[in-house]
Amino acid sequence: MLGPMSSSGSISVHDGSYEKLLSCLMGLDQYQLEEFKLGLQAPQLLLENSRPIPWASLKAAGPADLLCLLSEYLTARQIWDVTLHIFENMQLTSLCEEMRAKTNEFTRAQEPHDADQERPGTPGEEAAHRRRYRERMKAKILAMWDSVSWPEDHIYLCNVTAKEHEELRRLLGPNRAGAQPRTIVLEGGAGVGKSTLAMKAVLHWAEGVLFQDRFSYVFFISCHKVKEMADTTLAGLLSQDWPDSQAPTEEFMGHPERLLFVIDGFEEMVLSPDLDNSPPCSDWYRQLPVARILLHLLKKELAPTATLLVTARDYGNGRLKGLLLNPWFVLLSGFTEGDREEYFTRFFGDYDQATKILRKMRKMESLFRSCSAPLVCWAVCSCLKRRVVRSPYSRPGAETATSLYTRFFSGLSSAAPASASGRSRPGQWRALCSLAAQGMWLSHFAFPKEDVERWHLEAPLVESLLRRNILRKVGDCEDCVAFTHHSFQEFLGAVFYVLRGARGSLGGGSTRHQEMRALLSDAFLNTNVYWNQMVLFLFGLVRRDLARELEDALRCEVSRRVRDELLDWAEDLEGCSAVSVRFEFLLLFQCLHETQDEDFVQQILSRLLEADLDIRGSLQLRVSSFCLKHCQKLSKLRLSVSSPIPQTELTFDLETPG
Repeated sequence: MLGPMSSSGSISVHDGSYEKLLSCLMGLDQYQLEEFKLGLQAPQLLLENSRPIPWASLKAAGPADLLCLLSEYLTARQIWDVTLHIFENMQLTSLCEEMRAKTNEFTRAQEPHDADQERPGTPGEEAAHRRRYRERMKAKILAMWDSVSWPEDHIYLCNVTAKEHEELRRLLGPNRAGAQPRTIVLEGGAGVGKSTLAMKAVLHWAEGVLFQDRFSYVFFISCHKVKEMADTTLAGLLSQDWPDSQAPTEEFMGHPERLLFVIDGFEEMVLSPDLDNSPPCSDWYRQLPVARILLHLLKKELAPTATLLVTARDYGNGRLKGLLLNPWFVLLSGFTEGDREEYFTRFFGDYDQATKILRKMRKMESLFRSCSAPLVCWAVCSCLKRRVVRSPYSRPGAETATSLYTRFFSGLSSAAPASASGRSRPGQWRALCSLAAQGMWLSHFAFPKEDVERWHLEAPLVESLLRRNILRKVGDCEDCVAFTHHSFQEFLGAVFYVLRGARGSLGGGSTRHQEMRALLSDAFLNTNVYWNQMVLFLFGLVRRDLARELEDALRCEVSRRVRDELLDWAEDLEGCSAVSVRFEFLLLFQCLHETQDEDFVQQILSRLLEADLDIRGSLQLRVSSFCLKHCQKLSKLRLSVSSPIPQTELTFDLETPG
């Protein structure tokens, strides 16, 4: 792989040559651009030891995409030389003359070179201002890290520093094609460690451990803070982390290929509908909303040869994919199955007991998979351990995700402090559920002090939830709190919709009933996976035993109308033949299985006329077997099996709790 460019006698792609190169490429007509791409495949036109760019990447690339591709495979000087060589072969005389003149201009501008000026990538004494910036970034990341609290009984599996270094090298190193990706998206479920890994990339760079020869500066931008920021410029945004408020912006602009932007939590950034149509911007000093600045960074209009490391949850990334040029997506899965087995064994401290519980947990495929997030693993183990202690002969296999979360929160609520101002405990829990539901609708996952006060959540409850690791402080946002894991917010958001007397969480005249139907429609008809877990909890809370447990714990009455409202919604299933391709039948079956209520399931499915099922594992097979026997009017079934199911996974029963 070709290493980073040195500044002596070379051309930077942002000292004017980038714009010139882009202008030259944009000046080519359709046939000339195609000939230029073919030239990039011809060994005789490439530099010695340089690797050809795969044709699959080149084929659909426009001029801007093409230049970004070139920057992944070649240094800035090599891009210039290869382009000039291909233009000469194409006999584009006037363009060749312009490029040679520009080359001479750049070379003169760089001579004589100031021997005292530190060159990017040059080993040896580091400039004092860069050292101060490293120290500032190290302190910032460590402060954010220290603000994260973990439960006292959480199990730390191993010291992963060496493993992290290897993961980060792979993440920011060349891909399988040998190219150096300029945009990497780290995606995965909530709580699997995306932000942690991104923060450690910054920390290890600041400590001088990793990426010293590749990046001169690394910036960390948290998307949840973007909503609170005033309009600024890219230069101004980067200055916010500078020790003396005087960032060397010209140095950044001169060598953008040596910059790494870590953009954390894309799903928390609210993009207005017109952002996609906004005019291009390459001006570092143009004042804009911060979300728009990030948009121009993501689209490679600002600092096009810089490297981007973006973290995002693994749902709704369609819009993100539409913004990026040649992104490399990396899935972070969290705990492996082996990690989960070790966690359960060490948490329970009894190998035989842990083995029995794990055997039952594997039958709850969705819940066991969610234990890939360490905090979910802790919450599930905590709940199961309390139940085993209270009732050693209980059957964990009869549990569902909803029943576990209900018992987990019921245990917490009994220890919640009384309200200091005399507000009832039910009122405080209702307010917490309202906050969770509104946050889900608005994609708010971090709540400033004003939001907490607006819902009249009082300090004793907030402090209790912080101690019990249901809420956490947000490291880079003073006085902000967030749910420790996204599933906690999803569960309490679902609880909001089953509480009697609850009004709409969004205000403005919206009702609880209207919001509930809207999220059901979004999940089942618009296939918006964002709502899947919350809808699963909503159906699970229909269980009468769980409703009673919630009422006893929260001292809030659960609405008896929720079952009827879901049945009313299900009447539309008779018309699902027209939208069967879009309707999420398997999600519906999974939600109905979550209720463990065969009478309710039969009432819902008695209206279903046809279904389209794609079995991809034992979970889909189990819930389909549970539901299909209740589809009395079913006249058409389209069934496919996308992956083989091991014989061992077929040995399950359909027993439900009495």
